[in-house]
Amino acid sequence: MRPAGTFYTHPRCSDAPNGVANPGRWLEVLALSAQLVKDLVDSGIHLGHRASRWNPKMKPYIFGKRNLIHVINIKETLKGILLSKKFLAQMVSDNKDILIVGTKRQARKSVQENSERVSMHYVNDRWLGGTLTNFREIRKRIGRLEYLEQLDSQNLLDQYSKKEGSTLRREMTKIQRNLGGIRKMERLPGALLVIDQRRELNAIKEAKKMGIPVICLLDTDCDPDVVDIPIPGNDDGMRGIEIVVKELCDAIAEGMHMRAEKAVAPAAGGDESAPAGRRNRRPSAADAADAAAAEKKADIEGMTAQ
Repeated sequence: MRPAGTFYTHPRCSDAPNGVANPGRWLEVLALSAQLVKDLVDSGIHLGHRASRWNPKMKPYIFGKRNLIHVINIKETLKGILLSKKFLAQMVSDNKDILIVGTKRQARKSVQENSERVSMHYVNDRWLGGTLTNFREIRKRIGRLEYLEQLDSQNLLDQYSKKEGSTLRREMTKIQRNLGGIRKMERLPGALLVIDQRRELNAIKEAKKMGIPVICLLDTDCDPDVVDIPIPGNDDGMRGIEIVVKELCDAIAEGMHMRAEKAVAPAAGGDESAPAGRRNRRPSAADAADAAAAEKKADIEGMTAQ
């Protein structure tokens, strides 16, 4: 019998518990707290769009229809959240970053607050084309932002004419608005967390082109085949979005804690396999030269591949 408060998710796993039908397809995971489930239901996350607007590919996630509105199976929502939490925690613990994307009005505040809480990158105003596929140019724009901010902090913009100074300040404000959430992102993210597939379709296409996995909150008018981990749910309700984003960012915070523990463990234990006289040997000049040569070779190979 299934333990109380437990759900079985569907990531094509082979280590399912005994007694479950199709054991090769199910994985037992811990359920969310009862209070959180209640909050999700109260937020209306199970209420989809009008039945006339549905995408037939969402049929496995739909419980039924009420007053011409599709009702999403809340268990499928929970499964998506649980899978996403496990995946995000593992990705972050493996020293990979997450980019959270939610530019619609209902998602902007929660995306920014929760991303900053866990020190992750976010886009909550406008997705600029090429953010992932032309990342080098995006880094140049961020460099331009830092230059303008330096001028402003030193009051050097006042030395320009009134028109030029105003133009530069507008440029700085625009870059801050569009790229402020990713200014510390120095490499491509390990995964994308998206709110509203239809609105952020360009971001998802770029992620798929770059081989970046996508987690997405999907409403009944979306296509689950486009993303890697779907979370079926109402993507228009502000309260529901807040709950989902907070819960997933809690998993990111857990992954950050695991990452810190991994970083501390080798330093504390040292290299036990090395001879006693060589464990604390300082790197020589030859070691530094070899490391520099290897890094230069990697850079050249990376540029050639591009």
